[in-house]
Amino acid sequence: MKIVVLGAGQVGSTVAQNLARESNDVTVVDTNVGTLHELQDRLDLRTVRGVASHPSVLRAAGVEDADMVIAATSSDEVNMMACQIAYTLFHTPTKIARLRSQEYIRESGLFCKEATPIDVVISPERLVTNHIQRIIENPGALQVLDFADGKVRLVAVKAYYGGPMVGHQIRELRDHIPNVDTRVAAIYRDGQAITPTGDTTVLADDEVFFVASRRNTAQVMSEMRRLENPTRRIMIAGGGNIGKALAESLEREYKVKLIEAIPERAAELAEMLDNTLVLQGDAADHDLLIEENIDEMDIFCALTNDDEANILSAMLAKRMGAHKVMSLINRPAYVDLVERDIIDVAVSPQQITIGALLTHVRRGDVVAVHSLRRGAAEAIEAIAHGDEATSAIVGRRIDEIPFPQDVTVGALVRGNDVLIAHDNLVIEAEDHMILFLGDKQKIPEVEKLFQVSVTFI
Repeated sequence: MKIVVLGAGQVGSTVAQNLARESNDVTVVDTNVGTLHELQDRLDLRTVRGVASHPSVLRAAGVEDADMVIAATSSDEVNMMACQIAYTLFHTPTKIARLRSQEYIRESGLFCKEATPIDVVISPERLVTNHIQRIIENPGALQVLDFADGKVRLVAVKAYYGGPMVGHQIRELRDHIPNVDTRVAAIYRDGQAITPTGDTTVLADDEVFFVASRRNTAQVMSEMRRLENPTRRIMIAGGGNIGKALAESLEREYKVKLIEAIPERAAELAEMLDNTLVLQGDAADHDLLIEENIDEMDIFCALTNDDEANILSAMLAKRMGAHKVMSLINRPAYVDLVERDIIDVAVSPQQITIGALLTHVRRGDVVAVHSLRRGAAEAIEAIAHGDEATSAIVGRRIDEIPFPQDVTVGALVRGNDVLIAHDNLVIEAEDHMILFLGDKQKIPEVEKLFQVSVTFI
């Protein structure tokens, strides 16, 4: 696929890196020569220097015959104009724009062929906010990913001593919770992936990914660890777009405090938020945290634009008694350094955003993609089409389908029914299949299985 990425910032560079490594024909446009040279040295792609919304620059980048344009510059207006020009002058089939301002996003009629012709709007701030909120709503979870409009969830949880399943084989899970159907999709032990079978024993400190219907999530989690008390008190450090949006979404259900360093912004937030206590100050101020009872906080979320400030404030909050700390971290190297041992949950905006973008790049009818394990693994929701004559999947039992190694089918959604995947389950046309890919290099093989061919037999 020929793809032009506009903007070589954190989101654009990460997108380009993922797409280039999947053998796509990628061109990156940016005004920063140094960034473009760095990308070209590391990756097999083209670069063009210039303003992303200028027709001559888009023409030089090859938009005339591109399959897709991903506008991911730091300017919403440049991204919208670039998509408009790609549609008007070059008739680009798919146009994706990253937009940060909720003023644009909340106007539902703005993005159409008759107005601003953007096919897909990606809001990293909204994606990250939803991601954090799902973790908060499921105490003890490391990740909570929704599929099939929330009917199915893939949950990551760390197994601890005291969990009923710790020290037991996975096949015993059915005996522990006979009325709940679930599937362990993957286990990571000491950073290494293990493809689980019924004989696999769950050990303390394993990171367990399981698939279950939404209503059964808490019960399955309770098998891996003692369930934590419900979250009541939350402190947020940083009143930017993400911090504000998270406070707005949580303040009706929880007691929320928000710390913002800039006095003017703190005053704005105090007026905009109804039930959030807004504090002006430094989130790494020891005295302020003591005064605001940090030791009583169930969750501390560090969400400023500064990775180092987020890490330090989260570490301090943890040391001072906050039960669980989460930190927004943009640099992948920092995530590997601090997650689990120092910070409970490291949130990577790039990885969350990448999943939303890859949904529209995957071949076949892919509804959702979640990038996992720093991009090494993926969870996808794909729809099976065709029949026994035209599909490698439809009409076959799961154990008859030649899925690559490290690929696990977690569940199917058939109409409104959630069916946990067992070997004897037969795939029907239009089933939504939830798959975990421990090695994303296997994606082309999985995509091929979902393709429908009139000459399959």
